[in-house]
Amino acid sequence: MTAKNGARIVPPADPCCFVVFGASGDLTHRLLVPALYNLAATGLLPEAFSIVGVARAEMSTEAFCEGLRQALAKFATRNVEPDVVERLLACVTYVQGGPEDEASFDRLAETLRAIEETRGTSGNRLYYLATPPTAFAPIARALGRTGLAAEENGAWRRLIVEKPFGTDLASAQALNRELLAVFEEHQIFRIDHYLGKETVQNIMVMRFANGLFEPIWNRDHIDQVQITVAETLPVGRRGKFYDATGALRDMVPNHLFQLLSLVAMEPPSRFDARAVRSAKAAVLDEIKIDTPEEALRRSVRAQYLAGRAGRETVPDYRATPDVAPDSTTETYVALGLMIDNWRWAGVPFFLRTGKALCARRSEIAIKFKQAPLSMFRHMPVEHLAENFLVVGIAPEEGISLQFNAKVPGPSVAIDGVDMTFRYKDHFEAAPSTGYETLIYDCMIGDAILFQRADGVEAGWRAVQPFLDAWKEAGRDGLSTYTAGTDGPEEAHRLVGDHGRRWRPI
Repeated sequence: MTAKNGARIVPPADPCCFVVFGASGDLTHRLLVPALYNLAATGLLPEAFSIVGVARAEMSTEAFCEGLRQALAKFATRNVEPDVVERLLACVTYVQGGPEDEASFDRLAETLRAIEETRGTSGNRLYYLATPPTAFAPIARALGRTGLAAEENGAWRRLIVEKPFGTDLASAQALNRELLAVFEEHQIFRIDHYLGKETVQNIMVMRFANGLFEPIWNRDHIDQVQITVAETLPVGRRGKFYDATGALRDMVPNHLFQLLSLVAMEPPSRFDARAVRSAKAAVLDEIKIDTPEEALRRSVRAQYLAGRAGRETVPDYRATPDVAPDSTTETYVALGLMIDNWRWAGVPFFLRTGKALCARRSEIAIKFKQAPLSMFRHMPVEHLAENFLVVGIAPEEGISLQFNAKVPGPSVAIDGVDMTFRYKDHFEAAPSTGYETLIYDCMIGDAILFQRADGVEAGWRAVQPFLDAWKEAGRDGLSTYTAGTDGPEEAHRLVGDHGRRWRPI
């Protein structure tokens, strides 16, 4: 069904009960509740819908709802309409409990049965694990033990798991085994909020719905690919988590590899979850790092030193609360990767991400090979501008193409120009949290934007050689950079060794 302007009319999601574990936490208040509000405001939540919040804190449903109301007042991305808020909060129930409290899952089962009898949610249940990763497997086991994971009488049960999905290859494989012992693969939705961004989803449309891109999307025409996720924010109050995690684990196997796989995968046979996820997992498996020496040569890791990033004066990373004074955890990582297949042979993929950098920017930059200058050899043309196709993800979503054009005037002078598309200029879209599409897709059972077990493990398999080599190297090879700069000098040498240079952040 389509509207008069050609846009598809999206129906409401399936009737269901949305169960949030960790309901008193930051993720629920900052992102999930505003996202559910936005779905309600646009008519995408089903009429038969309920929310059950599960957390350890002792409180009434009324007190829990008041906290959600305050969260909407503070974190909503659009104007809050009181009637929509009240309609949403009328669906809410609170259950006290945690994975170590077996009786709480019996209370949850009784609550769900009562809700389904009175609100007609058809027995469909969506379990969202907005908890620390240590609780993922215990909650899944408890859901299995109490029969809450079993699909029966035509009703579905689905599980959304937040990142980080493991801390290395072995832990990711172990977590997959734990979850798959209770749920089937089609029931598990491993979420990455980056894939909720419109520009990220548009990568597939740009590549495969336009005849001008796919014929040149290969080693014959593309010189290099750069993927950047730069933040001005320091670690701040997340010292305990971050010092045990680091930039590589926090960002590369999920966010950056999701972007890389969308850019580099082979064309799927069809636009569905099985085909797309198979193509993404396959290209990640083709990233090859054969030795620890190669891993060290193809990577840079660094910590920030005191400086000024954005509007904030930033202390040394090691002076951050809950960070070890002799920490070797990286706040910046740059990788130079090669994909061992026919399409990308010889094309370097450069990835970088870091905290406390000079600007906030997330982008994918595809550089095309240089045109020869021979035609202009008798003219005053000394060089040609680089041809980049840039997919901007943050702070602005859009796509720009950089190419050469003649400067107006009697002589032939050439300069680089940009042709830019910005979402906000062409489409009317209300500000979102990035979770709306993902939650809606889970409610309708569309897994195309979620990771499958083999895709998660392929990402960790590509990262594991760096983790092993860095652990062996210890403090050796850990660089530093001043907060508010574009990163360590060694990162520039990483791309310089390939005869390239980073785009300015």
